[in-house]
Amino acid sequence: MSGRQHTHCASCYSRRCRAPVEAGVCCALVPCRLHCGALFHLCKEEGHLLLCPNVSTPCLNAAYGCPAQLRRSQQASHLQACPASVVVCSVEWNRWPANDAHSHPNPELHRNLLSERRQGVSQHLDLALALKDQDRLFHSLKMRKLFPELTRSAGEEEEERREQEERRKTERKRKAAEEKEAAGKTWESFATFPRSVPPEEELTQEEREALASRGLSEDLLESYSAWESMFSMAMGGCREAGAAGGGHAQAGGGARRPGAFTAAVPADSYTHADAPSSRPAGRKDYEYGHVEPMKITAVRTFKVPSSFSAKQGRIRNPGFYKRESKAVDTRDLGVAPEDTPIWEEVQASLLCSLEKEQRGHLIAEKVCTDGLLQDEGTQTYSFLSAPFGRNASLADLTAEKTPELHLQLQVESVSNRHHKASSAFTSLCGHAVQRRDYAAHYKNVHSDIQMCVNGWFQQRCPLAYLGCTFSQGRFRPSSQEASVVFMEDLGCFQLRPYGVSQATSPSDAPALSSLPYEVLCHLASFLDSLSLSQLALVSRLMRQVCCSLLPGRGMVSLRWDRACGPQGRVRWTAEQKVWIFSSTFSPVDTWCFRDVPSMSEHLKVCPYYERESRLERVRLPTLTQSAH
Repeated sequence: MSGRQHTHCASCYSRRCRAPVEAGVCCALVPCRLHCGALFHLCKEEGHLLLCPNVSTPCLNAAYGCPAQLRRSQQASHLQACPASVVVCSVEWNRWPANDAHSHPNPELHRNLLSERRQGVSQHLDLALALKDQDRLFHSLKMRKLFPELTRSAGEEEEERREQEERRKTERKRKAAEEKEAAGKTWESFATFPRSVPPEEELTQEEREALASRGLSEDLLESYSAWESMFSMAMGGCREAGAAGGGHAQAGGGARRPGAFTAAVPADSYTHADAPSSRPAGRKDYEYGHVEPMKITAVRTFKVPSSFSAKQGRIRNPGFYKRESKAVDTRDLGVAPEDTPIWEEVQASLLCSLEKEQRGHLIAEKVCTDGLLQDEGTQTYSFLSAPFGRNASLADLTAEKTPELHLQLQVESVSNRHHKASSAFTSLCGHAVQRRDYAAHYKNVHSDIQMCVNGWFQQRCPLAYLGCTFSQGRFRPSSQEASVVFMEDLGCFQLRPYGVSQATSPSDAPALSSLPYEVLCHLASFLDSLSLSQLALVSRLMRQVCCSLLPGRGMVSLRWDRACGPQGRVRWTAEQKVWIFSSTFSPVDTWCFRDVPSMSEHLKVCPYYERESRLERVRLPTLTQSAH
């Protein structure tokens, strides 16, 4: 094949070209070696491979982790099932605080629901969703941003860390002392071993081996090594100080007494002109003469022009009243420090967070009305858990407390794109799903279940405001007998067949594992992505079975790591590929009503339904006899 283009082949596109083969003018007409059906001159084969539909090429998402090698004609259809084509759900919704002034709080219902709550899988869908949103909200509220004055500084945290290390060292020393006392003669013989043994008292080889065979604890050896390192550093410092002191003494013409220090003068210091020179020529005499203190005066060059007039306020004219700067503190409130009310961390944090979100600043922040008037205020907080750590969040403060619900069970489907003038918190879904499963995820999870869970998908007792926790699911998938439950550890919904408990019976696992590997792979292919992710946690065999389905059913993403470049620049590099299954269940096209009793059946036995029976006769006011 010639490197230069032939004159005839450059303008010939006919499949029936009959031009004779001639060197430098025309080459032979050949078919595509990949059997795509194309006919072209031999010199155009390299260019045809750039467009041939049968050429094997990597996926368009190869840079995002997809390892597939497929024909160029299959790339478009592969994108629908590409494991690297991942969509992060961005659906948002709002929740009001539980103690909002415009709502009807149900503290009794919340307490009863939390007391009956079970870890793992929740049948109360609205409660599980509210707790998940509350947990995410608490992790996002950093105490350093809300209460910077009550947060420990870096020095205080370092001091606290040192105190903890000192306590650990003290504990190790105490354990070492106990072991030393228990060791008895073994440690005593080692501690009293002489540094230099005279030749006549030198130990024999057998005695040395016997002494070395006696075991010592790791804590004692660690303490011994630490003290040896400290003594070595101290001795090295003394030697350096002695050498430096001797050199200065020789240079100064006399010996330096113990405890005296010599100050070195920097090389770029100022030189007094009248000082006698005692150094060789060409070198300056670095001595200070008499320096008088200089008086520094501040000059104010800005003057307020006489024609300046303050801006009119909304209610009052700030320039009309006489203003006085006065510092106030907690004593002006008339309350003793020990009688200062204690704030609750959750309520105060939610209040300050809403104030910052709605008005753009914290409570009691500086506000400038005009160039001369500035309002300053300070909000006094007193918390039992203060001071807070620098990286502490509200979730860290409430981890050891009794669980409480601080958000309402009802949700509002208003996103951040709308003007939100209410004091509500916004939550984000954030689940990663494959592109082909996003439509089913949005319809089943958000449109069908989440937005209709209150009163439609899940029906509560009419007396729930009094504390009744009875609820029942009204819908099920039309294609299978299953109920919808919420998995708290994964934060997603799941379809659970009726009659199946949360934990699989131990006798079923060996029977399932005894099946051939090919049969297990075939059975696993009928499961949804969420079930495959849970099946992979059962055993190593099941993990291998699920891994075989990852290329077609799983998702791949890149794990990025922060690295420092050669010139100190920070850059992010993809360290490895991560394969996972999404948290979506089998798509449900239609729902149907469950065969459950009416809510009136529950009201017959509801403990909160108090009947009032009236047996006395009541005279009707409009019932009279007509006159004849």
